[in-house]
Amino acid sequence: MLTENEIRPDTMREEQARRFAQDIHRLNERKGEFVAVPCPACGDDHPVVRFEKYGLTYVDCLSCGTLYVNPRPTPGILAWYYETSEHYRYWNTFIFPASEVIRREKIFRPRVDRLVDICHRFGVPTHTLLEVGAGYGTFGEAVLETGLFGRYVAVEPTPDLAATCRKKGLEVIELPIEQTDLPDDFADIVVSFEVIEHLFSPRVFIEASARLLASGGVLILSCPNVRGFEVEVLQAASDTVDVEHLNYFNPESLSDLVARCGFTVLETTTPGELDAELVRKKVLVGDVDLDGQTFLKRVLIDEWERLAEPFQKFLWVNGLSSHLWLVARKA
Repeated sequence: MLTENEIRPDTMREEQARRFAQDIHRLNERKGEFVAVPCPACGDDHPVVRFEKYGLTYVDCLSCGTLYVNPRPTPGILAWYYETSEHYRYWNTFIFPASEVIRREKIFRPRVDRLVDICHRFGVPTHTLLEVGAGYGTFGEAVLETGLFGRYVAVEPTPDLAATCRKKGLEVIELPIEQTDLPDDFADIVVSFEVIEHLFSPRVFIEASARLLASGGVLILSCPNVRGFEVEVLQAASDTVDVEHLNYFNPESLSDLVARCGFTVLETTTPGELDAELVRKKVLVGDVDLDGQTFLKRVLIDEWERLAEPFQKFLWVNGLSSHLWLVARKA
């Protein structure tokens, strides 16, 4: 079973938090340039404030249940933020290298196995795979190891991460997907893991993916699920509620958005492995109080060793984890 310490080592938390705080401060200095937006999923424009965090306002869409940051940084501010982020530089230089072996075995190889299974179940050609937001490049390496895909291309606009991908021998485009000059119908598969929540306009991103996909091609997305256990229980205390995460979809709202962009949704799943542990950690450090929550106290504290794994599996199987996957086919 995957643990948080394996992928985000506790020994690096202090420096990570220090650099993250610097990035938050720099971002908030530009709040006067933020812009108001309608719901990034359904377009409704009657939000209700849920909470404030990091100097940002998180609002609920009453029509589709999406949580989103409003007002939010412009695309130009977001590009500046990621290009100059000390937090991302620290991840690329220290955290990713320190945890890469574990990430490869417990996250990326299983992720590739899931990708291969999706291709087999839905009859997806495997000539060209485009990954948007390739990060440290570990998934790309694992993809190439299978020998199943004729060509793999990484889209990674963050300079430090793009450089790392190139050092690993990956084919890299250092631009946002909507700015690439790739031809229409370029790829059989577009995958994007934990990216769409960061974007100013998820719809523009999905439409760009549709343009690059061949007819019948498949889009695979993963992102936080705002209706998952960890986010529902912790609310603003959740580390998933991050200054960089602007959009928090649920299975229905993300499905509807993708469908409006010309896709048929094939499946949604929530294969998260960390919900219970993340909530437990918040309880243990006193960020969350379980007074009166006897059931959660039993699962997360009193009988943790016995109940943790089956409880997390229950969340996964029943669509209740805070980690969401969606698979959709281009019409």
